[in-house]
Amino acid sequence: MKFLLVFDFDHTIVDENSDTWIVKCAPEKKLPSGLRNSYQPGHWTEYMGRVFVYLGDNGVKEDEMRATMATIPFTAGMVDLLGFIAEKKELFDCIIISDSNTVFIDWILKAADFHKVFDEVFTNPAAFSSSGYLTVQNFHAHHCAKCPKNLCKRKVLKEFLDKQLEQGISYAQIIYIGDGGNDLCPVMFLKKDDIAMPREGYTLEKKISQLAQSQSPVECSVLVWSSAIDIMSYLKLLIKE
Repeated sequence: MKFLLVFDFDHTIVDENSDTWIVKCAPEKKLPSGLRNSYQPGHWTEYMGRVFVYLGDNGVKEDEMRATMATIPFTAGMVDLLGFIAEKKELFDCIIISDSNTVFIDWILKAADFHKVFDEVFTNPAAFSSSGYLTVQNFHAHHCAKCPKNLCKRKVLKEFLDKQLEQGISYAQIIYIGDGGNDLCPVMFLKKDDIAMPREGYTLEKKISQLAQSQSPVECSVLVWSSAIDIMSYLKLLIKE
C-alpha cells in the first residue's frame, strides 16, 4: 500500500502567496487602494479576477506574468523534499489542493521541473482569454459552512479518495501538509492512522492547538514542521530508510 501526500501550495510548497506575488507585475508593483479594499471574506477568487483585469488593462502580458511567477521562492527544504519524493514515487501518491489557480501552479512547478512529482492538482481553473487577460473561476460549489465559497478541501480530498477506492487503491496513511485556516476542514476529516503536518507559527497550527485546548482535538496525529527537511525526516522513518 502506498502513502498519500496532500500538499497545500501557498506558504507550504512556495514560501509566499502566489496570488499576491503577481502584484510585482503591476505598475509600481502595487494595486490601487480601491482594488485592494474590494476584497470580501470568503470571496478571494472574485477579488483575484478583478486583479487580473487590472493587470490586463495595464498591458501586463502572459510572458511577463510567467517570468515573475518563476522567481517565487520555495519554502526552506522543499526542493530537497520534492526531489526525494520524485525518487520514491512507487511509494507515494502526491496531490495538491490549493486556493491558488491552475496557471500559476503549473508555471511554478514546470519552471522548477517538479510537475511530475504530483499526480493531480486541485485548484481554481484559470486561463487566458482571447484578449490576453488571465481569468479565474471557482473550483467547485459546496455546502460546507467552514470553507470559502470557491473551495472546500475536505470535499476535494474525500472525492479523490472515493475515486481511488473505486479503482482498488487505498492508502496506508494520509499525510496532510499545509499552513492555512482552510486546511483545518480536511485535517478534521483525517483518521487516527493519518498525520497532519501544520507549518510552525501559521494559522493551521494555531487552530489545531485551539481545538485540543477546547477538548475536541483532531483525530489524526499532528507533527509540526518549520523546514521541509522535517517532513522528509518523517517520510524516511515511515519507509524505514
